[in-house]
Amino acid sequence: MFGVCPCTGGDGVTVIEEKAVGVGPAGIEVAYERWGDGQAPPVLLVMGIALQMHGWPDGFCAELTARGVQLIRFDNRDAGLSTHFPEAPLPDVPAALAGDLSSASYSLSDMAGDAVGLLDALGLDSAHVVGLSLGGAIAQTMAIEHPGRVRSLTSMMSTTGDRAVGQPDPKALGALAGPPPRSREEAVERTVDAVRVLGSPGFPFDEAAVRERAARAFDRSYDPLGVGRQAVASVASGDRTERLRSLRLPTLVVHGADDPMCDVSGGRATAGAVPGAELAVFPGMGHDLPRALWPAIAGLITDLVHRTEAGR
Repeated sequence: MFGVCPCTGGDGVTVIEEKAVGVGPAGIEVAYERWGDGQAPPVLLVMGIALQMHGWPDGFCAELTARGVQLIRFDNRDAGLSTHFPEAPLPDVPAALAGDLSSASYSLSDMAGDAVGLLDALGLDSAHVVGLSLGGAIAQTMAIEHPGRVRSLTSMMSTTGDRAVGQPDPKALGALAGPPPRSREEAVERTVDAVRVLGSPGFPFDEAAVRERAARAFDRSYDPLGVGRQAVASVASGDRTERLRSLRLPTLVVHGADDPMCDVSGGRATAGAVPGAELAVFPGMGHDLPRALWPAIAGLITDLVHRTEAGR
């Protein structure tokens, strides 16, 4: 069921790269990596729209594993080396925003089911789940619909699905507008230009790292329509606020005070909806993970993990 290839991650961390076949109710393939000590508490990292598993920087993953957890990072459906759906209806994001959901190929519930299926394939009854942006919405959906599989929830740069909060700034939408890039070079330049706008104004812009990850992503898989299908899935899944109020699990919400893609009101609304949730807002942080904040954010996540493990 698995093909295994040992390789080396950032900062010399041992990584086992594998590919799971027949994951989840849809029987799709999910590409993933495992980092760190297999006996340590498992942390599932769920990435956001348009990004692959390597959107979680290797150095940030090393910060987490150094604090006594094991990581599983993976490609969502329609991203990277996981299953894509080229025969699905053409995604129409403007129509979905206007209420016409006929182009939705799947929902966040399906994407959450993929993540649960990956846990099944790995023999894990549950994990601490950390989601970023769209991945935060998927992680929230996991906690709502599969509460026994989520030990703790960390929602980063995300929102509740209530369109009154967490909305993008027009400049962020402008940075993402335009026809899909036609080449590797255009794709890398588009990503660099977008991250300049979406990233953290209070911290240095690491252009070399952004270029490296963008090129790596293009070389693994390039599917602009897959991005659209993920976007429509998010719109089609609606507002989670009332269901978030029913959660009873340790929860951390992390957000940037200067996030132009998902306004900080989305993080505040998420923390306000989940009983007992902790909220950490970082001044100067946008819609990315600036290197200078890796230790602080990794510390918050792993502190939650270890406190939760101590109470299990």
